Amino acid sequence: MNKFILLFGVVSLALVTAYGQSSVPAFKKLQLTDQFYAEGAYYADFNKDGKLDVVSGPFWYEGPDFTKKHEVRPPKAFDPKGYSDNFLTYTGDFNGDGWADIIYCPWPGKKGFWYENPAGKDQPWKEHAVFEPIDNESPMWGDVNSDGKPELLFNANGCLGFLTYDTAKPDELWVFHAITPQRKYHKYTHGIGFGDINGDGRNDIIEGGGWWEQPVNPKTGEPWIEHPFKFADAACQMYVYDVDGDGLKDVITSWHCHKYGLLWWKQVKSSQGEITWKENVILPSNPDMNSKDLRISQLHAIDLADFNSDGLLDILIGKRFWAHGPKGDVEPDASAVVYWFELQRKADKSVQFVPHMIDDNSGVGTQVAAADLNGDGIPDVITANKKCSCVFLSQKAK
Repeated sequence: MNKFILLFGVVSLALVTAYGQSSVPAFKKLQLTDQFYAEGAYYADFNKDGKLDVVSGPFWYEGPDFTKKHEVRPPKAFDPKGYSDNFLTYTGDFNGDGWADIIYCPWPGKKGFWYENPAGKDQPWKEHAVFEPIDNESPMWGDVNSDGKPELLFNANGCLGFLTYDTAKPDELWVFHAITPQRKYHKYTHGIGFGDINGDGRNDIIEGGGWWEQPVNPKTGEPWIEHPFKFADAACQMYVYDVDGDGLKDVITSWHCHKYGLLWWKQVKSSQGEITWKENVILPSNPDMNSKDLRISQLHAIDLADFNSDGLLDILIGKRFWAHGPKGDVEPDASAVVYWFELQRKADKSVQFVPHMIDDNSGVGTQVAAADLNGDGIPDVITANKKCSCVFLSQKAK
């Protein structure tokens, strides 16, 4: 553990005491593997026993103790100085049989695949092609078009958009819906997200360079309505959430996921209804390297979850270990930390994010996930990267 993390632990504890928080969970670390298989992991109940399981790379691990693993696809470990063929992982029922399947997002620019759950049978998972190319380093997963099924958001062939699938036709490729004209989006474009920015009941899509308003009746081949704004230089995943409780949706993301910076943009609406944005810094994009204040480089993965059961979503984030190898980017060998930042709303309407360290020897990849794996009502944390693959099980505060 490096010195500034140790010092900051004292500062963090003082902040927690000062604000009277008593529901800060501890976490028990379970290392699934020290092999590099993937930079993203996820969860689902794969065996329908009522308990959430975890998928990381080519294996799924049975909950609740995650010691028994099952092969999904032929395992192949990668050199941590390089890259894997699995940047993110998500789950869903893609053939409508009631069993959770797995989609693997590849190295950007490659073909994606989903694997069909054998429905309790002891046999290999069947591979299905999804789409090619799946570009973007931070594809997102969620119900963008409100059809009751999740979609994969990314960019392909110079356009932002999302994929839909037909459960009645599981062997067919998924369909890409472009929502922008062709631009200079490329396979290593960073950052995408979604949410109802303007409160019209329709999900919009957000990127580092602005947001795209979903029309009342979106039509194939017609771009959504563009609202340019620079939210980030190189974002990780981007979240739309009302941070300060004023009824307007704000934006949370990293400023540059290969350098520094964590921020949220407050939405400000004029009397005419025009939307503008005000920057709020959580961690600076140009930290003082001589300061003892917390800094975390390579914030390449983020999720939101309520870690202290106060009804507010907190930020889950961490350092992507060796994003560009042992000599790439800034501070590549600094502690591979995982943090949650506690959202606190004050009586004067101001907002503060208080950091709490979960671990200092694992980090995140291009994805980090929060889910209540042990059923205690508190989110647990799932990570996979070039250092290891881990589950952090929450322990209720005493």
